[in-house]
This record gives sequence, C-alpha cells and structure tokens, in this order.
Amino acid sequence: MRAVANDEKSEFDALAFFCLLPSLLYVLCMFVYPFLYGVYLSLQPQKVSGFSFANYLTFFSDPYQYGTIWITFSLAIPTTIVVLLLALWLAYGMRRGIFMERTVTTILIMPISLGVILLSEGILGFYGSQGWFNQVLLGLGLIKEPFILTHNYAGVMLALFMQQFPFCFLMLLGYISGIDPSLERSARMLGATPSIVFRRVMLPLIAPGLAIAFALVFVMSFAVFPSAIMLGQPAGTTRTISIAAYQKAFEQYDMSAASAIAVVMGLCQLAALLVIILFRRRLSPAATMGVGKR
Repeated sequence: MRAVANDEKSEFDALAFFCLLPSLLYVLCMFVYPFLYGVYLSLQPQKVSGFSFANYLTFFSDPYQYGTIWITFSLAIPTTIVVLLLALWLAYGMRRGIFMERTVTTILIMPISLGVILLSEGILGFYGSQGWFNQVLLGLGLIKEPFILTHNYAGVMLALFMQQFPFCFLMLLGYISGIDPSLERSARMLGATPSIVFRRVMLPLIAPGLAIAFALVFVMSFAVFPSAIMLGQPAGTTRTISIAAYQKAFEQYDMSAASAIAVVMGLCQLAALLVIILFRRRLSPAATMGVGKR
C-alpha cells in the first residue's frame, strides 16, 4: 500500500511540474533572462574592454544621477501610503455593501480605462493654471492667484494617485469582503467597540492583503515615467531614475550605462519588497497575539 501511495504521489508531482512548466518558461524568458542580460550589459561599459563596474561608479559618483533614487522614493512612498490608507478606508466602509455600490465602484475604478497619457492630459486640462479647477475658484473669488498643481511634484503625485488607487481599492475590497462577517459580529456581541473590532480583529486579518497591495502600488509608483515627464519637471524636481535610464539609452545612446541604471532601479525595488516582506512577518505574530486581547 505504501509503495502504491508513493507511486501516486510521484505521478502527481510530475503532473504538477508539467502544468507549472509553461509558467516557469514564461518567467525565465520574460523576467529572469532580461534581468541577467541587463546585468551582463551593464558590466560592459563603452570604451572599456572586458567587464567593469565603471557604469555603476559613474552613476554613484554623480549627484545629478544618484539623486534620482531619492526623488523616486520621495514620490513612490508618500503616494503608496496615501493610496493604501484611502483605499482601506473606502473598502472597509463598503465591505458589507452600500447604496448604489456598483455605481460608486464603477466611478472609483474609472481611471483604469483611461490610460496614463489620457489621464495626464485630463489632469493638465483640469488642474492646470488655466484649467477648470482654478478658473472656478478664481470666478468665485476664493483665490487671487491660481494654484500651481502641474509641472511640479504635486502634479506627479496626483497622477500616480489616480493611476494606482483603482487597483489598490479593488484588491482590498475583494480581500476584505472575503472575511467571515461572523467574526466581526462575535466581537461586537462580546462588547468590543468598532475601533477595537478593527484593530484587534479585522486589521490582523487584513494585514496580508495590505502588504501585497502596498508592494504592488509601490513597485508601480517607483517605475513612474510618463507622468513624471508630462506633469512634472523631468530635468529638475521630478527627474526619476527611469528618466535617467531613458536619457542614457535614447538620448546619449549608451545602452550599457542605461542597463546599469535599470539594474540599480530593480535592486531598489527588490530591497523595498524585502523590507515589506520582513515587516509583514514581524507584524503577523504580533497581530495574531493581539486578537485574543481586548
């Protein structure tokens, strides 16, 4: 009997591996190989024979270049936090349904269908110095000078928020709606206030979904490119690391240096994801222990 069970297990493992093989090949061809080739290309700088770290040394020795890392982080982190908090607040409030839920949800996720370019053009037309937003405020006499909300840091933040919020909201809404409502009702029957129910019961259950949503929103925000050009200052305050890589590749035609910048960008994203994973692991035991406390 044990031999038969082992044979069945082996057959099942072989079938599972065969089913996973296309996915593994896709990951290797579309992610692993391009990354390794980028690393290889970055170690072969122009006018230097053989492998060299000259591209990386040049990048980190130029404040105008390595400063793009901090600019990108300063855009990605605040955007991710604001998107996550607002999406959590709305998703938590809509977890058991609200009046006209489908209409409200459709409005909230509408930016997904617009695309980055069209969305950026809309922001320029609405929030620009001559846009409707400023014209209405000027017409009502509420302001004397138009707000400068485009071609600066605020414009890029606004675009990132509108791009990332729908994905984060849908993810958290589906995650929170899947939590058994009897857990919340039981806590309230035991005398827990709504704030305690959220902190001690719901938040520990939502934490894994929050970590995943934070990671995805951060990665997408860190890779900002068209918004930083159309709504920011691509040569100044919003010169992100992706713009630096683009300029090296398509303006200076130095693919080796561009690959080095892309590798640095990828390593920054991986480092941030590692921090999120470690934080989630540290949070989960503490949160689980807090469920039993009042």
